[in-house]
Amino acid sequence: MVNNQSVRRHLDAFTRGRIIGKLEESRSVTSVAAEFGIAHSIVSRLWRQFQTTGTAIRGFSSGRPRGSTPADNRYIVLQARRNRPQTAGEIARHTTQATGRPISRFTVARRLHGGGLFARRPVRCVPLTPAHRRRRSLWCREHRNWRDNEWR
Repeated sequence: MVNNQSVRRHLDAFTRGRIIGKLEESRSVTSVAAEFGIAHSIVSRLWRQFQTTGTAIRGFSSGRPRGSTPADNRYIVLQARRNRPQTAGEIARHTTQATGRPISRFTVARRLHGGGLFARRPVRCVPLTPAHRRRRSLWCREHRNWRDNEWR
């Protein structure tokens, strides 16, 4: 079995019931896991849940479903790396056109942060210290009476 944690497929209720039935027939956890092609830990956790609670129903997670799939997330990061000056809004429009699902610019910004990409604003000038300000003011006072030919 390929270990891919970004794609998570849950067992449906029917398959869970079949697994519990096989385990109740005194079959080993390893043989049941091999038969269904799933990890030993999944079958073991399911069996332990059934023994403690008497049910094998999957608990539902709270919160809103994600607006983008793992493939969308990879596409978003790839778009940002290919075209660095592109804004989150532009990437959102491109992704929406490519996938057909609406994705907001805020979602894009979160996915870019997850991918290690952050927005940068250009620095307009170097911040001046009080000593810099004093020296600049002194220089200006010394040169305020210069004529055009002196400035050349």
